[in-house]
Amino acid sequence: MVTHKIAVLPGDGIGPEIVEQGIKVLKALETHLNCNFELEYADIGGAALETSGVPLPESTLKLSLEADAVYLGAVGDYKWDTIEPERRPEQGLLQIRKALELFANLRPVKAYRPLLHASTLKPEIVDGIDILVVRELTGGLYFGKPRQKEAEKAFDTMLYTKPEIERIAHVAFKLAQKRSHKLCSVDKANVLASSQLWRETVEMIAQGYPDVELSHMYVDNASMQLIRNPKQFDVLLTENTFGDILSDEASMLTGSLGMLPSASLGEHERALYEPSHGSAPKYAGQNKVNPIATIMSVAMMLDYSFGYSEAAQWVDAAVAKALEQGVRTYDIAEPGSQVVGTSQMGDKVVEGVLACCEQQARL
Repeated sequence: MVTHKIAVLPGDGIGPEIVEQGIKVLKALETHLNCNFELEYADIGGAALETSGVPLPESTLKLSLEADAVYLGAVGDYKWDTIEPERRPEQGLLQIRKALELFANLRPVKAYRPLLHASTLKPEIVDGIDILVVRELTGGLYFGKPRQKEAEKAFDTMLYTKPEIERIAHVAFKLAQKRSHKLCSVDKANVLASSQLWRETVEMIAQGYPDVELSHMYVDNASMQLIRNPKQFDVLLTENTFGDILSDEASMLTGSLGMLPSASLGEHERALYEPSHGSAPKYAGQNKVNPIATIMSVAMMLDYSFGYSEAAQWVDAAVAKALEQGVRTYDIAEPGSQVVGTSQMGDKVVEGVLACCEQQARL
């Protein structure tokens, strides 16, 4: 029996309760996959500040470095907003991404037909959306130096090197080859020097992928086109800041940020899986929030880290079946739907996953 070691970092706010639902799904699959998901828990973010005084303890980092995958809930809480910036919970997330050398953030945006009503756009605009945002995760404004804040002025540096752009471009082109062979690279090359290097480098890498159709789009136009005609996109390649903004915008096409999973991939087969939303501390412990993004992050883990692509499809099918049956958390509910809590939605997805396992066993 194969054992997969997973570092589980529930984090803050709603993190523990949504992570619990993903763990239910993993455990439901063990018997059919003939494997063991070995889970070891650790603190990060505000939870780590309370126990060790830092947002990323050495013990958490050690566990994560030794694991086959990292499964994270969310970080952040209002009560930490007034402490020095370098100790805030969010620093734990930035630090672990850097330590694990995670440079490629994948955010799939898929419109489930039963949820077309949840988007503020017309159903015919949203129906059929299947976009993959590939976001560079370690460069740009979030990490560039120098950076400084004074009483009367502040500045950040948007820095990229050619090797950083090359490696994220290779990831995006390879993913495009597995999808519809279309890639749109987003930049601001008409204004920013870093974007000019970005575009030049992406065009150079494109020569090695002649089967992929490459296009370029300025970020302001891309933000508009995501609303006007989102189905024109398949794989969107972006730098760090643009990807952060555009993927959150794209999540609203699905009706809720609670539907958007993510995978952060890096060197040496390391990977971290988490929902794209925040910790929502005001809802913590209320059994209210949508766990689907966190559950679908498990599906990405099954596929990208462990090679169980069929099982990942079962999780997706189970989510779709629950939605087709009218099961909804509050954020995606419409009049007359069956509104359930976090754990109930998790149970419903597990029910669908087990049904897929049973059907497969009969074949």
